[in-house]
This record gives sequence, C-alpha cells and structure tokens, in this order.
Amino acid sequence: MSKYNVNEKGYYGKFGGAYIPEMLYPNVEELRESYLGIIQSEEFKNEFNHLLKTYVGRPTPLYFASRLSGKYNTKIYLKREDLCHTGAHKVNNTVGQILIAKRLGKSRIIAETGAGQHGVATATVCALMGMECVVYMGEIDMARQKPNVERMKILGAEVKPATSGSKTLKDATNEAMRHWINNPTDTHYIIGSVVGPHPYPDMVARLQSVISEEMKQQLQVVEGRNTPDHVIACVGGGSNAAGAFYHFLEDESVNLIAAEAAGHGVMSGKSAATTTLGKPGVLHGSKTLLMQTDDGQVVEPYSISAGLDYPGIGPIHAHLFDAGRAEFFGITDEEAMLAGVELSKLEGIIPAIESAHAVAVFGNRQFEKDEVIVVNLSGRGDKDLETYIKWGKY
Repeated sequence: MSKYNVNEKGYYGKFGGAYIPEMLYPNVEELRESYLGIIQSEEFKNEFNHLLKTYVGRPTPLYFASRLSGKYNTKIYLKREDLCHTGAHKVNNTVGQILIAKRLGKSRIIAETGAGQHGVATATVCALMGMECVVYMGEIDMARQKPNVERMKILGAEVKPATSGSKTLKDATNEAMRHWINNPTDTHYIIGSVVGPHPYPDMVARLQSVISEEMKQQLQVVEGRNTPDHVIACVGGGSNAAGAFYHFLEDESVNLIAAEAAGHGVMSGKSAATTTLGKPGVLHGSKTLLMQTDDGQVVEPYSISAGLDYPGIGPIHAHLFDAGRAEFFGITDEEAMLAGVELSKLEGIIPAIESAHAVAVFGNRQFEKDEVIVVNLSGRGDKDLETYIKWGKY
C-alpha cells in the first residue's frame, strides 16, 4: 500500500476526492473509469512516448550547474524542463490529456491558465490534433502575460477573460468549470495542474512523472546512482513538483523540497504560501489546504509569478506537507527575482519566475558539499521578461 500516492477512492491521506456538482458527475465519472486503462495501454504509451520524443523534445537534459554549485558549495543539477517545446513542463500533460480526450471521443477542449504556459501548451496540442480550443484566463493575468495570450491566439485558440473576483487563476478555473457543466458530452477539460476532482490530480501527476523517470536514468549515468539527496521544485498547484517527486515518493532517503510563493512576505497579507496560511477545505472539486477566512471564503492569493498565484495546493502536496514527507519554504517575490537573475548571470539560463522560486531555496537552506540536488527548472523566462524589466534590479 502506497503511503504517498492516491488510493482507490481518490485520496492522498485525508486530502483529495471529488467534490463536484451533480451536473459534472457524468464527465468526471467517465474520466475516472477510463483514464488508467487508457494510460496503461500499449497503444497510448507508444503514441505518448513518440510525441514526447519527436514533438516535445524529450528527454530534457540534466545539466550540472557548476558555477551555481560553486557558489553554494554543493552539487546542483538542473532538470531542464524549460527546454520543452512551448517553454515549460506543461506540454507533457497536455499531450497526454489530448490523447485521452481523443480516445473518449471528445471534439472540443477547454482549459484554464494563470501564467499562460498551460494555455499555450493546450492551444499547441489542439492545433496539433485539429481540435477546437477555448482557454479561460484571468483579466489581470492576461495583462501581465500578454505575449502568451497572443501565442494562444496565433495557435487558433479562443482566449476568454475571467472578469470576476481577483481576475486571476482561481477565477479562470471557475469559468472553465462552468463551461464544462454546460457542454458535458463533446468537451474535455484539460486541467493544467494536480488540482481538481479525482482523477485529475493523479492523472496529471502520472503524465508529468516522465520528469522523475528521466532524472533517475540520467543520475545513474552522471552519478552512478539513480536517486538524488534532494529534489527541489516550485509549488502553486504543483504539477511540475508532482512530476519531479513522483518516482521518489516512497523512497524516504530522497528529501523533497517545495518552494511556495510568499509574495511580499508570508504574513504580509499579500502571499500565496498555502501550507503556512491554509486550512483544510474544498477548492475546485477536491479537499486540500487552502487560504480561507474563518467562515470559509477563499482568500485572494498574491505572487509576482502568475503561475504560483493560487490560493490552494494540489491534494498530493497537502498530504506531503501534512505527513512531513516534504519540506516547504515560503519564497518572497524579492528572493525569487534575485535568484532568477543570479541563475541568469552564473549559468546563462533565464528561468521563469515560478522556477526562480525553486532556485531561491539555496538562499534559505544549507546543503552538504557532497550532496546531489536536482532542481526542476520548470519553465523559461521569456514570458516574464516584462516583469524582470519592471523589477529592474539586474
């Protein structure tokens, strides 16, 4: 029995499940009954792996960051998900989910996006497969991630603004779920993270697990062992972290480290550090840790990074935190931006601001000289250049 993976009822410990309106039940149930059979079939595996290799550009390199390692006096490897087609790990999931949607006979795709990377990855695979695509995005996120909005449109997607609430990722997710309720038979909802009702968190984690699968093979070549001492990844909803942690979950000799967005400071009132500020509750169809008021209203999150600006975390991460299996660090905007610029100047790699949160862990925690650390560099910084420019301290 797995301690850290999902159980047959869709729970990670006390988190997870499918808390959904009755009108969504047929959609979610159809997916729950079908996803494992599809993912585990030889036909799916062959098509998925072929596209990952020839279209996405996998395997992504495991790069030894010698200058960064020198600065922090330890051995730091970067898993280069920023080199995937579309610029982030998100495409691993969208390729897998569109193949599942095809096998379920769906003809339309909807998605939500925060930083725009998942929206671009969804629009990309819809273009690849000739499917109609509608992406919901918060109005504020549309303004701060304009290049990604235009990329989605060029790829043929319709981008619909979410204009309620905080006009960010949470609200885009709400709009996408409403759309799905109204179009249940021909539409598949590609959720971009390990959030939402079961089976989404498990399905997305399985599709992203290619990240840790490759890490093991690559570490064997460069280190003569297939496990690192630590894996570090940023967590908003947490799909890149779920993929990076997946094959190490049950091996407690591997320490898992998650970097959350602390915004202006964990206790500043402008933060998204869910494990510190959150309490158990239900958000977007699953029970997890989320930031909420005493009467259960969702507290608006804040982060300089649109991809981490979410008031909850995926139920798998809520369980890893609750069980003490992973260390969680709240990284401020300032720490993340400084780490992003440091990586750029030391290694010639400009990271997405999401990924910069993971790199910033080195300023918050000591590591031993001979320890092997893999940082999941989940995305590249092209989409964030305007934010770097506005911040200006480089």
